[in-house]
Amino acid sequence: MHKDSVVVTPLADTPFGCSIQLPTYCNNDPAYLNDEDFKILKDAVFTHLVAIVPDQAELAPKSQYILTKRFDPAIPEAKEGAGANYGHGKEFRHDQSVLKKDGCSVKDQPQVQILGQGKFAADEPGNENGEDISLTHPSHTTFHHDPLTEEQIKEGKQTRFYRWHIDSALYDLSPPMVTTLLGIKVPPATQYQTIKYEDDGSELKLTQGATCFVSGAQAFQNLSEEDKDFVLNTTVEYAPHPYIFISPARATPDGLTMVSEGKERSLDDLPEWEESKVKKLPMVWTNPVTKQHHFQTHGCCLFKLHTKNKDGKITTLGLKEAREKVHKLMRPAIAPKNVLAHSWKQGDLVLFFNRGVWHSVTGEFKGQGKEGQDERRLMHQCNIASTLDPVTVA
Repeated sequence: MHKDSVVVTPLADTPFGCSIQLPTYCNNDPAYLNDEDFKILKDAVFTHLVAIVPDQAELAPKSQYILTKRFDPAIPEAKEGAGANYGHGKEFRHDQSVLKKDGCSVKDQPQVQILGQGKFAADEPGNENGEDISLTHPSHTTFHHDPLTEEQIKEGKQTRFYRWHIDSALYDLSPPMVTTLLGIKVPPATQYQTIKYEDDGSELKLTQGATCFVSGAQAFQNLSEEDKDFVLNTTVEYAPHPYIFISPARATPDGLTMVSEGKERSLDDLPEWEESKVKKLPMVWTNPVTKQHHFQTHGCCLFKLHTKNKDGKITTLGLKEAREKVHKLMRPAIAPKNVLAHSWKQGDLVLFFNRGVWHSVTGEFKGQGKEGQDERRLMHQCNIASTLDPVTVA
């Protein structure tokens, strides 16, 4: 007789990832997994990097929060019963942040964000806030230096990687361990769009609004020995309030980093900041389960690179040179064969090891629905700032 426990099945024809079948005793709510089954799930997320649990459209925000928090038991509960900190903290909604338009919080569970595209009435599934909400899907057209033309988008059905990133405030708060993303209302996966790589002409065909992932472990393994030595001995210094710092600048066509034109906000023009809260993180983060090294760098938010040489001296690259260096190191990892492009089905709960992958939004929803209307999508996202920074373990 089959034991009633979590079943992990590697995804077919993808570079990594797995699907999860829940045991019957938890009544389709992964927050109720027992300790033994949660360990199976946790090991699956840390090993396969992206895990998909189907048929979760009715998962409550509180359950999503409890599940997400469980991956990092060192996280304390915040005072006054508010729960632990959302991974981006309060800066997520700052007027000058590039993240400002990316949804709104669930009022009763503020660590869970409501993301998507379109207007949703107070009684629609996924909108627990008791009022109408309007969501805007992030589009490269507002973030890239040279976006696609309207003809390329509408007639050519093209899209781009919006921004390759790790979920993290990258100032004061430590990067979350795991992010959970729940598709409550998603367009049917029948429309396809194409990403054309401008540097080598390669293409990636994906369903509209697919979320793309690459493995930081694979990114590290594919580096030359010289580059591995560089990343293992380099610390990334992130800008203070990085999403505000970069807000006037624009990104490269592949979403890996920013174009250096001197448009960033001056440090004096940022909200008050403290040197002690500036994040200086290793370029390589070691997976606590597999012990593999993951090349984990947020190319858009970096400020400087500090590399320890064999003679013990430190070489520092400033903003422009650091971006160029990181782009060169990161670019091979996003080749089509390395990308897991998740095609959303309603009810998909995607859990990913945030300290082991980079991910990016894709897709254009404006005017892409029936009769030229905007497509609608609503998702719940949760990640929680850790209490400890990632480390490189030799």
